Amino acid sequence: MGYLFTSESVSEGHPDKVADQISDALLDEFLRLDPNSRVACETLVTTGLVVCAGEVRTNGYVEVQEVVRDTIAKIGYTKAEYRFDSLSCGILNSIHDQSGDINQGVDRANPEDMGAGDQGLMFGYACTEMENLMPLPIELAHRLVQVLAEIRKEGKEMTYLRPDSKSQVTVEYNDEGKAQRIDTIVVSTQHDGFWNGKEVTPELIALDIQKILLPRVIKDLKEETRNLFKNDIKLLVNPTGKFEIGGPHGDTGLTGRKIIVDTYGGRAAHGGGAFSGKDSSKVDRSAAYAARYLAKNLVAAGVCTEAQVQVAYAIGVAQPVNIYVNTYGTAKAKDNNGKTLSDAEIGEKVLSLVDLRPYSIINRLGLRFPVFAPTASYGHFGRTPYEQEVELYYEPKDLPSRFIEERKNRKVYAAKVTFFAWEKTDLVEDLKKLFAI
Repeated sequence: MGYLFTSESVSEGHPDKVADQISDALLDEFLRLDPNSRVACETLVTTGLVVCAGEVRTNGYVEVQEVVRDTIAKIGYTKAEYRFDSLSCGILNSIHDQSGDINQGVDRANPEDMGAGDQGLMFGYACTEMENLMPLPIELAHRLVQVLAEIRKEGKEMTYLRPDSKSQVTVEYNDEGKAQRIDTIVVSTQHDGFWNGKEVTPELIALDIQKILLPRVIKDLKEETRNLFKNDIKLLVNPTGKFEIGGPHGDTGLTGRKIIVDTYGGRAAHGGGAFSGKDSSKVDRSAAYAARYLAKNLVAAGVCTEAQVQVAYAIGVAQPVNIYVNTYGTAKAKDNNGKTLSDAEIGEKVLSLVDLRPYSIINRLGLRFPVFAPTASYGHFGRTPYEQEVELYYEPKDLPSRFIEERKNRKVYAAKVTFFAWEKTDLVEDLKKLFAI
């Protein structure tokens, strides 16, 4: 009989994602000043207004207004007619010092004993549906709005597009859980009222999505996935009709309100903690990245074809209280007697290989550096890791750097760091040896 499964995504111009991007841009700026910054930034955006609140402990000063306005401009809210734009919006800053009660449980005399910044449970997931080991529905949903944003910013086609948009993809699976076809695609995008002298209608947008957007999305997919796009797809475009009023003017946005979009589109469990605006001492973020790292490497190594990893922590305690691995019956690893290892045995072996204390996660994945702003739209997982120079307002001791200039009475250095390091598969060989694959 089979079944249908749906995931959604939202663009960088969606109000909740605007809030996430502001929170992570502020986090990055604090980390430029001080790699040991403790940050928990929340953002609210609404008509003509941004409110920033939270707790921070850092050495130095951040121009909050400048960071907020630059972020909004990069997203594309630059016109007064949007009722929310980078030049005219008001900004209220209510960021204050971090609680000493929390800090005493995190920072220790021996840095390796750093405690978790909060209690909680985190999940990571991987499967073989896509080349990046992500579930198919969420990956396609991300690509739709990401490419739509690229088209908008290029300014050559579909020039009526505005920044706010959403997508949804429904995939039909057979009884064995293998994707058979794309059943439904939903795209809702904010737009100008008129374009080239005519009214912008859902029918006009639908034609452009069929002629411009979908071909660009499909061409970069592997053949097996391209073949899922058959002629009977149900395409729903702006189902409510007009969508001129959008962004923070159309709907108030808040940091941390798109946690399923940020992760696996509902395909895997979620511990409930949001990511954006939190430094990596908060295991809501760093341990969720570590769990994805483990799940992805287990699948990439051939230990299984699907994996979900759970870890959990107590506030102020370094070691996780548990690690749980679920391979959904796809485990291929065997012991010396040829018996397939249980999920519990796989979890024990993984824990013997990888140190899951917050300090070790931070060092392994390079989470003390300003690498978080790009994660705040189009998902934290499934992205391609890359190296890039970032500006730091201190000279790092543990990686090569070069002096750039003196700016605002402080020295500026450039250092090359890795973005999306949790997407690396550098554990594969170690796991193959560990599980004799």
